[in-house]
Amino acid sequence: MSFTVHARKVRDPSLPQAWRASALRSCVQLYRPIGFHATLDYLEAKAGPFERDEAALLRALALIESSRAAWHAAIREYDQARRDAKREGHRKPRWSGPFSPTIWYGAPQEAALHAVRYWQGSQLPALLTRKDQTARALAACVAACLASEGGLAPADRETLQVCREELERRLRNRPSGFADAEYFRVRDLLTVAGLLKTACEPVRECRT
Repeated sequence: MSFTVHARKVRDPSLPQAWRASALRSCVQLYRPIGFHATLDYLEAKAGPFERDEAALLRALALIESSRAAWHAAIREYDQARRDAKREGHRKPRWSGPFSPTIWYGAPQEAALHAVRYWQGSQLPALLTRKDQTARALAACVAACLASEGGLAPADRETLQVCREELERRLRNRPSGFADAEYFRVRDLLTVAGLLKTACEPVRECRT
């Protein structure tokens, strides 16, 4: 079912609260720019305990609908900019379009910082290995970012960039179509690195 159908169920007061909360999770399944679990955690932090509180549930729905609407607006803006550029003879886009959202439209840095904090407290420790210095350097950048509420010193920013490049290289060099536990570990680390970059740098929500 579509996001809109699930959203209608969230709003339906005739349904039990548990069903409506489940419908919100289905909305998140369809729009989760900072990840499924991190998005749910962010919504609860912003709106309140939506699993048991109707007012919090409706606030959470309003938050995710607003962000999703801003994402759709960014897509329309990008499409218009591409049409204008093509008319002027610029066939190759300067930026990739916002078709797979990787930021929370409306509050990109705040949401990314929340997601980084979520990863640090839940999944990041399991991704670290004694021999993987890149992962440990990334974890140190995460700690520094959270300690300063979203800031990174220039040296840490450079380290983060090196970590991202190394993790991207690892994914590129894996056999095509092959995925194992190490692949998913590296992919998750790269997700953390992307969230960390958003949390620590100004973000334009639509780039054309």
